[in-house]
Amino acid sequence: MEDLFLQIAPFNLPKNDFISDLAIIMILASIVTLAFFKIRQPLIIGYLFAGIIIGPYTPPFSLIANLDILHVFAEIGVILLLFVIGIEFPIAKIKSIGKIAVGIASLELFLSLGVIFVIATSIGFSFMDSLFFAAALSISSTAIIIKILEDMGKIKKESTVLVLGILIVEDIIAVILIASLQSIALVGAVSYENVIIVSAIAAALIVGTLTIGARTIPRLVDVVARTEHREILLLSVLGLCFGYALLSNLVGLSVGIGAFLAGVLVAESRSSEVSKILTSPIKDMFVAIFFVSVGALMDISQIQNYIPLALAFIALSIIVKFGGTMLGGFIFRQGRKIILRSSLTLSPRGEFSIVIVKVGVDMGVVSSFLFPLIGIISIITAFITPFMIKAGDQILLKKEPEP
Repeated sequence: MEDLFLQIAPFNLPKNDFISDLAIIMILASIVTLAFFKIRQPLIIGYLFAGIIIGPYTPPFSLIANLDILHVFAEIGVILLLFVIGIEFPIAKIKSIGKIAVGIASLELFLSLGVIFVIATSIGFSFMDSLFFAAALSISSTAIIIKILEDMGKIKKESTVLVLGILIVEDIIAVILIASLQSIALVGAVSYENVIIVSAIAAALIVGTLTIGARTIPRLVDVVARTEHREILLLSVLGLCFGYALLSNLVGLSVGIGAFLAGVLVAESRSSEVSKILTSPIKDMFVAIFFVSVGALMDISQIQNYIPLALAFIALSIIVKFGGTMLGGFIFRQGRKIILRSSLTLSPRGEFSIVIVKVGVDMGVVSSFLFPLIGIISIITAFITPFMIKAGDQILLKKEPEP
C-alpha cells in the first residue's frame, strides 16, 4: 500500500513531504481564516495571508517542501470553483438577468478593461502584461462583495438586486475572457482571425450546452439522483465537471469554461441543490488551497515596490468602474440611490482577478510581479469597500433621508 501511495503521489513526492505539506497548508489556513472571521474580514484575505506565511519568499524559510503540490491542488480548485459558480446560475436565471444588468456590466467592464490597458501600456507594461492585468482589474469579486453585503445587512436592498445581476454577467464574461486570453497567449500575437475562431468555438460550446446539453444532461443527473445514493450522485456530477473541463480543453478553450458550463447543466436538474451541497465541501477545500497557493507565490520581499503601483491602479480602477456603472445607470434610467450604491459596491477584486493573472503566469506570458500586485489590490479593495458603501449611504441620507 505504501509503495502504491508513493507511485501515485503528485510528482512522486516522498510520502512524508506530501503529508507534511498538506498538513501545514490546512492547519495554518484554518487558524488564519478563523482569525479573519473573528475580525469580520473576507476569508479570501485570510487564505492569501496564510499562503504568504508558508511561501518560499517569506523569511526566514519556506514551510512548504515542494510547491508542485500547490500547483496540482490549485488547478483542481479553479475547476471546482467555476463548477459550483455555474450551479448558482441555471439557464432561466441567466435569461432573467435582463438587458439592464447586461448593458451596465458590459459597459463598465469593457470601459475599465480598455482604459486600464491603455494606462498600463503607457507606463511601460508589456502588451501581454497590460492585457491580462487590465482584464483582471475589470472583474469584480462576487465572493467578496456578497460577503460584505451580508455582513452589512444589505443583501435584501433594492440596489443589491442590480449588483447581483451585474456580477452574474461579469462572471460569465470573465469565464469567456479567461478562455480568450489563454488562446491569444498561445498564439503569441493578436490575431483577429484567431480571436474570432476562439469566440466561435466558445459560442458553439455555450449554445450546444444551453440547447442539446440542457435537454439531456439534467435528466441523466436526475436519473442518478433517483438511486438515492449520494456517493453515486457526487461521483456523477464530479465526472460531469471534469469531463466537461476536459472537453473544453480538447477544443482549445480553458478548463474553467467547461467546468462552469457543467455547473449550469447541473443547475437545470431537480437535484441541483443536493449536488451543490455534496460538492461544496470538496470545492471549499481545494479553493482554499488555491488561494493559499496564490499567497505562497507572492514575493513579499519586494512589497514596498508594489504598494505605490497598487494604490495608483486601485484609484484608477475604482474611478473608471464607478464612472462606467454610473453612466450605464443613467443610460438605462436607474434611480440615483440604486446606481450610486451599485457603483460603490463593485470595487473589490478577488477570485477571478487572481485566476486571470494565474493563467498568464502559468503560461509564462506575463511577468511574475503581477501576482503580488493583484493580491495586494484584492486585499486593499476588500478592506476599503465597506467604508466606501457607508460613505455613500451617508451622502444619500444627507441629501434625502430615508423614512
